[in-house]
Amino acid sequence: MVREDIRNIAIIAHVDHGKTTLVDELLKQSGVFRENQEVMERVMDSNDIERERGITILSKNTAVFYKNTKINIIDTPGHADFGGEVERVLKMVNGVVLVVDAFEGPMPQTRFVLQKALALDLSVVVCINKVDRDGARPEEVVDEVLELLMDLDANDKQLDCPFVYASAKAGWAARELDEPRKNMVPLFETILESIPAPEGDPDADTQVLISTIDYNEYVGRIGVGKVDNGSLKVNQEVLLVNHHDPSKRQKVKISKLYEFDGLNKVDVREANVGAIVAISGIPDIRIGDTICSPENPVPIPFQKISEPTISMNVLVNDSPFAGQEGKYVTSRHIRDRLFRELNTDVSLRVEETDSADCFKVSGRGELHLSVLIENMRREGYEFAVSKAEVIYKTGPQGRPLEPMERVYVDVPDEFAGAVIEKLSIRKGELQSMNPGQGGTTRLEFSIPSRGLIGYRDEFLTDTKGNGVMNQLFDGYALYKGEIQYRTTGSLIAYETGVAVAYGIFNAQDRGIMFIRPGDKVYSGMVVGQNAKTDDIEVNVCKTKHLTNTRSSGADEALKLVPPKEMSLEQAMEYIGTDELLEVTPKTLRIRKRILDPTKRKREMIRRKS
Repeated sequence: MVREDIRNIAIIAHVDHGKTTLVDELLKQSGVFRENQEVMERVMDSNDIERERGITILSKNTAVFYKNTKINIIDTPGHADFGGEVERVLKMVNGVVLVVDAFEGPMPQTRFVLQKALALDLSVVVCINKVDRDGARPEEVVDEVLELLMDLDANDKQLDCPFVYASAKAGWAARELDEPRKNMVPLFETILESIPAPEGDPDADTQVLISTIDYNEYVGRIGVGKVDNGSLKVNQEVLLVNHHDPSKRQKVKISKLYEFDGLNKVDVREANVGAIVAISGIPDIRIGDTICSPENPVPIPFQKISEPTISMNVLVNDSPFAGQEGKYVTSRHIRDRLFRELNTDVSLRVEETDSADCFKVSGRGELHLSVLIENMRREGYEFAVSKAEVIYKTGPQGRPLEPMERVYVDVPDEFAGAVIEKLSIRKGELQSMNPGQGGTTRLEFSIPSRGLIGYRDEFLTDTKGNGVMNQLFDGYALYKGEIQYRTTGSLIAYETGVAVAYGIFNAQDRGIMFIRPGDKVYSGMVVGQNAKTDDIEVNVCKTKHLTNTRSSGADEALKLVPPKEMSLEQAMEYIGTDELLEVTPKTLRIRKRILDPTKRKREMIRRKS
């Protein structure tokens, strides 16, 4: 049976090519919002961090109606670190709308998400977005997309995909560039014509593959998936099975069933073939599970999610200021929170270590881990994290293998030399160098993942903020040798107390300070960056000695250089292997792993010997 009244699509694209804005317009023009309703931009980016950073982190489900057809839409992330989100939701859809910027053309992540869609034999509609921006070159971009499809071995049907031109911001789409630009109707029509309707056997036994997990404090875990065969009813007795875990056979009951309508979940009593549904009331439901009829429990194959490539330790905060700013500070709190994240994040791994106060957390990249840390911080957690390290594997003859990245850099021509030099030092190999758009150069490197740890901040400085860097995981290769991350040492607080202007003034000649007068510091805390390679202890709490006589210039105001303020990502990138980042809801502090100066020196001597 073919459900002609349903279309299931995913919107896929590179970062910042306009996916979420496009979904906004489809929602508005399908009548989801009232005429006079105020709607914020990027309404699908509901998470605070998504709104602040302008990126999509979690895939979102919505649905619109057009000509009596329900179009289920999944807005997916465009960032490589959240590729796990894209991989799994594509199992729910029959086609994708590939959004490509009319100026930038296909970018690295365009290749990644399109490759996943083609591998699943999904139909493609290409939407060339932002055709009204300065420097737009839609005709050339169409050719570049066709070249990309050929590179990725698209079949004849996929190569013959329709192209639609659009400006999501202005709210119009057109099949030809010279057509009138009125509304999104041409895109709606193209979706109905080119994306196949879902198929399945309504009389067969029930099969629903769970592709996404949502979480709600009131109802717990909510499984989202597509009804592949049969139907699903409230109060139905079903069996939970898993393709990768044959031992899983759990009897459960469907207590609540929802379908999507606009931004809402709507209660339904029954869902049939092709419908995308949300199911609550099953506490142990996981991504990759199949809900089946007990009479014929056949799990649906589900691709393994890409393995994590980077890990860090999350530790209980044991600094002198521990427990002063956080609400949740114990190992039990931290453990529960980290394992709860596994409910919704399929690409994350959490492992317990020999110490009860330390947990190993592995993810797809620094951004992936930093979003988790920022969320925990906002929820009132206080903890410390170590420097991120890559996850090695063992190859033939026991030789170590390390994860590699394919890095694409677009920089103004004058900065290309500096980028090549820095990435070469970090074991990067230049693969190609081509002229880009508007006086830029596009560089392509193969580089160990660890070579990029701590580089982004340096990259922005070297390119004066004008460079764009994208990376994609490129498999494992033989270990490339030692990399020197930092050529600077740390300025370390000598004693615990409150930093004063006089102490900071005397210390700032040694390097860049991280603190201001009035900041609380403790012995072993990193208060600045030394211009040289070694660590130096400084006394930023030192006050000026008063004497009976004063010179004429004694009380002149001290000129302090403004401190370097670091974001969470910058601090995570900056810390060395012997340092930790103390994270609290109010403060980020860099500290030495060993706070006691005598023990620290002994450890340094032991390592050198």
